[in-house]
Amino acid sequence: MHDHAHLIRRLRDLADTLEAQSGPTDDPFAPHPDTESIIATRHTSRGQLNYAVPKALQLQRRIRRYNADSGIPHGDIVALALDAFLRAKGYPPEVTKPPAR
Repeated sequence: MHDHAHLIRRLRDLADTLEAQSGPTDDPFAPHPDTESIIATRHTSRGQLNYAVPKALQLQRRIRRYNADSGIPHGDIVALALDAFLRAKGYPPEVTKPPAR
């Protein structure tokens, strides 16, 4: 008899990954519930994200204006936008399993 444990493990990992992806919604820019939960958590650890972007896109000015209109912090605007884009392209965050009890 063949041991299929490794195949079962891979299928479970794939299922976890698919579950982490957003399903189709009416609003393609709607944040994933997991992303909203992370951003809403007060004690979420954060890291710096520094990339040179084309000045012609006026991203800094647009982020400041969106922040003024919405009250959403600058870092959260960037996190929401990048997360939505990367999920839509098939790159969800890695699924982390809770520690075993």
